[in-house]
Amino acid sequence: MEDNRISYHTSVKTAYKRIKEDGLTNIWDRFEAQGLGDPDKRCAFCMGGVRCDFCSNGPCRADASKDKRGVCGITADGMAMRMMLLRNVMGASTYQYHAAATIRTLRKTAEGKTPYSIKEPGKMKGFAERLRVDTSGSEQDLVFRLCDFLEKQWHLPGYEESAIVKALAPEERQKVWKSLDIFPGGIYSEMMMATSSSLTNVDGYYVSLAKKAMRMSIAMAYQTQIVLEYLQDVLFGIPRPHVFRTDLGVLDPDYVNILPNGHEPFMGFALIEIARKPEWQEKARKAGAKGIHIIANIETGQEMIQRWEMDDVFYGYTGNWIMQEAVFATGAVDVFVADMNCSMPIDPIYAQKYQFKLLPVSDLVAFEGIDERLNYIPEDVKIQAEKILDMGIENFPKRKSQVKPLTGLPVQEAIVGFSPESILAALGGTLDPLLDAIKNGSIKGIAGLVSCTSLRDNGQDVHSVAIAKELIKRDILILAMGCGSAAMEVSGLCDPKAAELAGPGLKAVCQALKVPPVLAFGTCTDTGRCADLVAAVSAALGGVPIPDLPVVAAAPEYMEQKATIDAIFALAFGLYTYVNPVPFVTGAPSLVKLLTEDLPGVTGGILHVEQDAVQAADAMLAHIMTNRKKLGI
Repeated sequence: MEDNRISYHTSVKTAYKRIKEDGLTNIWDRFEAQGLGDPDKRCAFCMGGVRCDFCSNGPCRADASKDKRGVCGITADGMAMRMMLLRNVMGASTYQYHAAATIRTLRKTAEGKTPYSIKEPGKMKGFAERLRVDTSGSEQDLVFRLCDFLEKQWHLPGYEESAIVKALAPEERQKVWKSLDIFPGGIYSEMMMATSSSLTNVDGYYVSLAKKAMRMSIAMAYQTQIVLEYLQDVLFGIPRPHVFRTDLGVLDPDYVNILPNGHEPFMGFALIEIARKPEWQEKARKAGAKGIHIIANIETGQEMIQRWEMDDVFYGYTGNWIMQEAVFATGAVDVFVADMNCSMPIDPIYAQKYQFKLLPVSDLVAFEGIDERLNYIPEDVKIQAEKILDMGIENFPKRKSQVKPLTGLPVQEAIVGFSPESILAALGGTLDPLLDAIKNGSIKGIAGLVSCTSLRDNGQDVHSVAIAKELIKRDILILAMGCGSAAMEVSGLCDPKAAELAGPGLKAVCQALKVPPVLAFGTCTDTGRCADLVAAVSAALGGVPIPDLPVVAAAPEYMEQKATIDAIFALAFGLYTYVNPVPFVTGAPSLVKLLTEDLPGVTGGILHVEQDAVQAADAMLAHIMTNRKKLGI
């Protein structure tokens, strides 16, 4: 494949060459091989979302232009929306797995059974107060009371309204959701309703299925995402701005390199705490290494680097999921610690070639041919982390003697750690400076860039970086989340120097505040946190409805099931939502019309699909300018 179809990043293109020389299967060649003569060409029915194999009468294909339906009679629109709903169930359930693990960890920490502590008691009390949970008594009492409340809310039946959503969501949105009958109950009930509705011969109506997707997305954003992120703040600290090393050059082959990877930071934080002890660094030196480095990866890494500052142990961050094989090809990895998400089925082949240990630490994750595992248990995490460090030290001499490393790879610097609290602190404790910059036009608007990374149409991060550059050029401030945040960090857009690429208004604001034009706001789970910040901006402007704010959501390279439910929530929340690549719904014309034309009159949300970065940015700016005119600014 051509360079621009590999990656935006020089480091990844360098590693790809080594992978090819070593004769290994890799994600780029596999993507190309799936194409029908063209890397991006696939089965037309699958691309249109109008193929179904749910029952033994199939597989079926639908064609709306001929009213060709599935054997059961489902239309092309119903078929496409049903599949989208099921993708959303997968996304919601995986987010919820993370939230449940966070509650479990917080409980055990309050019992004194983990190496963690309550770092932000004030945030915990404030969050409990917002949820109207009694805050009297000891810290431990509050933890147990809060956890009990949240778990009970998760299990509410669908016919009972969620107290979490009532407490956290803007009143204006709640009225819209109730009028549409999409105000949710508990997240588990909503997932059950969505899954059960997707059974053959149950619900084939695309409008009904779309409403169920939105309803579940609202439950997910408030009951799952906000809960898990706020409680991780309680345990590990509120993100605050600091500099961090990024890119593949952070992997020094002379160190024992242990890489926590996935979406949950629990094992990663324990590894850092223990590896910082002098006796563990000495053990590594006795094995011939210069020491131990804990290197952050993907979303687990984002959770970690947003909260904790780098040092000689917590050394760096590599990047997002598509570069996973490139990370291995550096020949500098000793243990790859795979938690609940974003570890690839191909990893065992790379572990054998580049002599590292591949260790699942979540019961969700399994690899063919890998029997050794160490499922995360909060009360055992100290012992588990020590075992992982020992594993890395033991592996180092073998890896060092048998694998020639890639050297001279680049290292970037990025400012990370932005959160509602740290943004407020940077503005002097009030949103007024941000609102004033928006009102006077220095900042035209704000874009929440919540993205994965995908090889569809472009190389890794190529389109995300292009979109970001076009937005900041138009004086639009970006909050970056998910794997898209890694794209921004590794490409240099989270460096204050990137203000030179911004329009004159945004450039002046960035230089005055000493911040980059793209703020690293966290992971895909921070979608809920971002919604909370947007609600605060709405309230500060006097209760402006969410659809009327100069705010957009952008997913320039969405990839998997979590991304689809994030996008559905953005639409339910009332945001203009740009997505790329084109979703698998083009064979469903009535559904496309609902999402792209009718939705503004329903929730206020707008779905926009566009492959060209300049045209996409122009359309987002046009929406922002329309809303500025509505607000008289």
